[in-house]
Amino acid sequence: MKRRDFLKAVSVTAASLALGGCVESQNISAQKTSSPNVLLIMVDDMGFSDIGCYGGEIETPNIDGLAEGGVRFTQFYNTGRCCPTRASLLTGLYAHKTGMGWMTVSNLGHPGYTGDLNENCITIAQALKPAGYRCYASGKWHVTFDKYMGADGPKHNWPLQRGFDKYFGALTGGGSYYKPRALARDNTRIDVPEDFYYTDATTDNAVTFLKDHYAEHSDEPFFMYVPFYAPHRPLHAKPKDIAKYKGKYMVGWDKIRADRYKRQLEMGLIKDEWKLSGRDKKVPAWKDVPENEKPLWDMRMATYAAMVDCMDQGVGRILDVLKKRGELDNTVVMFLSDNGGCAEGAGDGDISTIGTAATDESYRTAWANASDTPFRRYKQEVHEGGIATPLIVHWPKGLKVPKGSLVDTVGHVIDIMPTCAELGAAKYPTVFNGRKINPLPGKSLAPVLSGGDVSREALYFEHQANRAVRAGKWKLVSSSVREKPYAGRWQLYDLEKDRTELNDLSKKKPEIVKKLKEMWHQWAVENNVYPLDARSWGVKKKASVQ
Repeated sequence: MKRRDFLKAVSVTAASLALGGCVESQNISAQKTSSPNVLLIMVDDMGFSDIGCYGGEIETPNIDGLAEGGVRFTQFYNTGRCCPTRASLLTGLYAHKTGMGWMTVSNLGHPGYTGDLNENCITIAQALKPAGYRCYASGKWHVTFDKYMGADGPKHNWPLQRGFDKYFGALTGGGSYYKPRALARDNTRIDVPEDFYYTDATTDNAVTFLKDHYAEHSDEPFFMYVPFYAPHRPLHAKPKDIAKYKGKYMVGWDKIRADRYKRQLEMGLIKDEWKLSGRDKKVPAWKDVPENEKPLWDMRMATYAAMVDCMDQGVGRILDVLKKRGELDNTVVMFLSDNGGCAEGAGDGDISTIGTAATDESYRTAWANASDTPFRRYKQEVHEGGIATPLIVHWPKGLKVPKGSLVDTVGHVIDIMPTCAELGAAKYPTVFNGRKINPLPGKSLAPVLSGGDVSREALYFEHQANRAVRAGKWKLVSSSVREKPYAGRWQLYDLEKDRTELNDLSKKKPEIVKKLKEMWHQWAVENNVYPLDARSWGVKKKASVQ
């Protein structure tokens, strides 16, 4: 059922988010019994259509169950890349305002690109703790400057210094599932145990944190952040999970894309007038792929599917703890991805090593194109394929719209902080530890869960000089170019009629282009986006199908 079909329902709006200082202590005891738990699950490099409830063929029964009992957002956005999305998700600010306009690997010498969260932002955990919450995180952190991830380095942006009571996971953003880099527990770097698999370890620790919480702090609500590394490359998966999918992708990417698109139409996730974007020009038709190469392509996607499947199994195990405690009804569960499918090529194409620790293989442009169905472009870019994410919100006790509803409200990861603050009765501070805190640009999504809506002027994007602004139905977007000033030509799309961005209207609507350009520039100035820079990361590198 689409949101427009139930907008006439009575709207029960939660209390407005208040801005100010710390929460007064006398309010906390009441909040312990009335505030919901919050479970925020994010996956890495997963496209819009990979999970079953967004049109995919991969088996994700636990995530699909959340969608059946909750709501699915059809127009929700991330930032297009792992570090910026994590920064925006955790702080509620545009990434450049936190210092994370690019990645943790480099400090580019400008306020928006330090590679480390600055002191003028707080995390959701830091916002919720004064309201009586216990806060836990298990999984990929990736908002600490790389040089600060060492055992003896500064730890001001490690999880415990950012409001979490317990943490397990890798501080860095990439590496092996079997031997991840910069593994840490709380404030201590640790060695990787034997028989380690990152997805399972993320789940195991999340489950342990919950069990310990109920043993030691059952009278307090919790905020649990579970940023899975899966299905980020390399293609590392367990043999039993791969076996479920091996051979299923011999039908090829053209049929997979067509089938996903058909299911999305049937579900009402997309409109009939949004045509399926064309196959990437770098990708051959499946019928033209040599027969002896198809098993390798099948193995790549089968392993990727196995990684998503294993992650879903982990979600199920975490939810089981809540079900057994009778806490699922009073837990707000949110599920999303940090960016679109990843078109990066890696590995030597040795089919015998895919899935094991011996490979650095990726599933490449061809399958990323399928992951992002029906959209075009990929991770790092700000066309819809790079920034559109599933968002599922499940909260039986607080949901006032029909279960399984589709929500067409436009949202962004900057909205998660104000949503958590409102639902958790927490006050977002203007000053924290003596430092001025930047105000929130996002909107609480709590009214949407009651059949209401949120209004905003626009949403803005920039990564590696890829730029975009969405205002109402209009989206102005530009792909970066290699040469200074790195800013490419603007394109204009009417997303009501053409969300797959196939019909550029920039020449027909110059007045709209001019207005949106001005808006984007003003936002860029206010959010430390300048200077645009596309040198360091090889913009427009040729991505080979092989």
